[in-house]
Amino acid sequence: MSKIISLSVDDEFAGELEGLMAASGYKNRSRFMRDAALAFADLKRRGDLETMTEDLVVEGHLVVYFQHHAEAKLAHIRHSDMLNITSYSHNCLSHSHTCVDVLHAIGKAANFRSTIAKIQTIQGVDKVSFVVAPLREDGCC
Repeated sequence: MSKIISLSVDDEFAGELEGLMAASGYKNRSRFMRDAALAFADLKRRGDLETMTEDLVVEGHLVVYFQHHAEAKLAHIRHSDMLNITSYSHNCLSHSHTCVDVLHAIGKAANFRSTIAKIQTIQGVDKVSFVVAPLREDGCC
């Protein structure tokens, strides 16, 4: 069931809203505003990875772009006890001539920061990103 909620904004923001939606890939204003509100609330509640308290347990995905010769060192990190890696996938991206690993992980924020720092020092690693999962009190799982 849906509920209509009104929102007042100034003329300048109203004019920019469509552009923000388009740049973000949204075609539905309500979904854009809902997702923006949830993301903002989560960021205010937990902060980003750099500002989260050390012992806060978070879940999300590490995305690592690298050259193939770095794979053995990444495997060593993947099998360490710093994070609980619950799934992992590897793909070769032929167009960009790079490999990508996506690791679903659960662990303390401090351990994510440490793991990312280690990965960034591996020769042949091009980029490391972390996408934190949204935190919900209840839901499907």
